[in-house]
Amino acid sequence: MDGLTLCPPYGDAEYYVRRPTLAIQPPGSTDGAIDLDGFFGLAPAAAPLATPYLDGRLAIVHATGSTDPSRSHFDAMHFMETATPNMGTSSISTGWLGRHLALIPALGTHGFRGLTVGPLQARTVAGGPGTMPIPDPADFHFPGRPGTAAERRAVLEEIYARAHPTLKESAENAPYDLLASVDFAGYVPEHGAVYPATLFGTQLRNAMIKADIDLEVAHIDVGGWDLHNALGPVSGAMANLLDQLTRGIEAFYLDMLDHMDRVVLVAMSEFGRRIAENASLGADHGHGNCMLALGGGIDGGQVMTNWPGLTTTTQGDVIITIDYRDILAEILANRMGATDLATIFPSYTPTFQGITV
Repeated sequence: MDGLTLCPPYGDAEYYVRRPTLAIQPPGSTDGAIDLDGFFGLAPAAAPLATPYLDGRLAIVHATGSTDPSRSHFDAMHFMETATPNMGTSSISTGWLGRHLALIPALGTHGFRGLTVGPLQARTVAGGPGTMPIPDPADFHFPGRPGTAAERRAVLEEIYARAHPTLKESAENAPYDLLASVDFAGYVPEHGAVYPATLFGTQLRNAMIKADIDLEVAHIDVGGWDLHNALGPVSGAMANLLDQLTRGIEAFYLDMLDHMDRVVLVAMSEFGRRIAENASLGADHGHGNCMLALGGGIDGGQVMTNWPGLTTTTQGDVIITIDYRDILAEILANRMGATDLATIFPSYTPTFQGITV
């Protein structure tokens, strides 16, 4: 995801030198940025983020990311989600959030603690007890004829009782009955929130954050950001993606206003894009990027950064001055009760940056 479009540093003159065509223009210009602090702004397509930002609930962390040098999507995602950048090939296959869940007691007694909204378990929550991938929680039910469901479930539970612990746990904790108790169809968002009619909007709406089922974590992937050509920061692919992402986040924020003290939303990408636009009016794989942190206990209404400037770069990238693990570790420690950060983030000692209050 291109953080230089989402949150353009319009106060850095080098931004316009490196991106003569793709840069978001300064506030007050046609299609100009929405001013945040006199130096950074929001792309017009990301305008919905101004709602939680101005309310002091959203912080944007800039020049952040994973310091691993890989420019491979697959490797970079693996290192970020397992929290093992710069460690090369290791035996660690669990995710940072999965390890966190494994270290703390469950909130509920039903065994269902974490959700990946999708067909495959996200690496971020891998290893977390009671976590499952479910493509559509609103349509999750035991398959087949209802009249024979009890007998078939009993047979499957007996079979999986002898299976590998991972398979056994998934079978035992499959939340068919739990999700059947959630009124997805009758759900009415609060405070006039309108979730966009997009896959991401539906996934956020159906993540059951307000349902009384003691869900602790949910993971959603939003793809399509690899824009090597025709970036389209104002009207085009990037603008369309930002519109979908930020309208979804704004709706989630408004819907959760009365519950914000127990909710934190973090958005991040495996790497950013290079500073300079390329000949195809796109941007190639880079490193330094943006993170979004929204919710209860977040010191919002700020762009948190140790801005390196765009004239000093490493291979044309935004230099990373805040390790993404610093942000995650502080949120886990101060908002989610984590105490063993050394296990969650191996071979790394986080430095809290003040993202929480």
